[in-house]
Amino acid sequence: MEGKFDLIVIGTGSGGSAAASKCNKAGWKVAIIDSRPFGGTCALRGCDPKKVLVGAAEMIDGIDRMKGSGITSNSGINWPELMAFKRTFTESVPENRLENFQKAGIHTFHGRASFKSEDKIQVGEDVLTGKHILIANGAKPVSLPIEGAEHLAYSDEFLELEELPAKMVFIGGGYISFEFAHIAARAGSEVHIIHRGRRPLEKFEPDLVELLIEKSKEIGIHLHLNTEVKSVEKKGSSYIVNGVNDGQQVHLEGDLVLHGAGRMPDIEDMQLDKGNVESEKRGISVNEFLQSSSNPRVYAAGDAAATEGLPLTPIASMESYVVASNLLKGNHRSPNYKVMPTVVFTLPKLASVGLSEDQAREKGHQVKVNKMETSEWYTYKRTNEKYAMVKVIIDEDTDKILGAHLISHEADELINHFATAIQFDLTTKDLKQMIYAYPTAASDLGYML
Repeated sequence: MEGKFDLIVIGTGSGGSAAASKCNKAGWKVAIIDSRPFGGTCALRGCDPKKVLVGAAEMIDGIDRMKGSGITSNSGINWPELMAFKRTFTESVPENRLENFQKAGIHTFHGRASFKSEDKIQVGEDVLTGKHILIANGAKPVSLPIEGAEHLAYSDEFLELEELPAKMVFIGGGYISFEFAHIAARAGSEVHIIHRGRRPLEKFEPDLVELLIEKSKEIGIHLHLNTEVKSVEKKGSSYIVNGVNDGQQVHLEGDLVLHGAGRMPDIEDMQLDKGNVESEKRGISVNEFLQSSSNPRVYAAGDAAATEGLPLTPIASMESYVVASNLLKGNHRSPNYKVMPTVVFTLPKLASVGLSEDQAREKGHQVKVNKMETSEWYTYKRTNEKYAMVKVIIDEDTDKILGAHLISHEADELINHFATAIQFDLTTKDLKQMIYAYPTAASDLGYML
């Protein structure tokens, strides 16, 4: 088939769907392409299914913390039942998404997309011509230069495990490894995390990460820092991970070895040179309007675009709306990266928004740092939460919040209050005037400031 379209969108996740729908509603002829089931990473093999599993782990963690304080249950996680429950959130997504696109009049194509020329996209036997093209096909795990890399499992596979392995090894000390490790450990698996750096979760405040490390060790997670993986070999039904720590050989055996060492834009095989689309390590090279710097027909959004935006679903969605606005009205709108709250869904959760203390000082701000151990506060003590801390970075000259960093079971919701304050330039005085429902975690904000 050959077809001409006003817009061809590559990717059906958050970075592509919004632009496809907006332009379609404006009367454009739109095509959308995905090589995997329709729906994107977040809905099918990322944030949403992961949070279902986190919810079960939260229950177990809460029971464990309250033993001896009124709770006597020895509940555990039935992994097959939990995975069946998880599938109730994911199984219908591809068909529903496909049906919604088609009902709206968007032309749908399955297959790997690549450029034939500056305005032509090949999908299987089909060649589509686009007045405009949006690349929004997300990210994939980085290739690891180790022997036996073919033995590695990926986050997608973890989220589809029918049975939980008795022993797991995670390579990489980022958020994927930590989130899955906290789930697996509470479900009864022996868990090891290997990280080649001095400390994991390097983009988060060190003080808070240290607390998370303490909690991780408390629940039985084994951390191997400053350890570089050299190879993975299969041994019967299990695997051996071989590494080096300070010149010493390290050998770890596991039933599953999972890649958690970072992701990269999924654009390598798209024949970008044929489309005159320049790229860099972080993705498609774009200008302030998310338009390709080399081919004006092409735009990019989400993890496939080389922007300062973090690889987060809300950022991809925001960028998709920006692209739609620029396509429909001409280039006039740039993405706003002022506020990008992010959460590591471990237990407790680790959350961050805005500048770190070091970043604030490097930018020349005169800062006041409110760092507080909050585990003795009522909010956390009532459920025996030992690991809770807040660190708020305040500009002394303007009284505005520059950054906020939290670790606690309430961190994921609390970080949004700080994000709102930063987005709308609220001062600590403004926030202190707010009356919050009590007793809630948000009612502690005044004390944090």
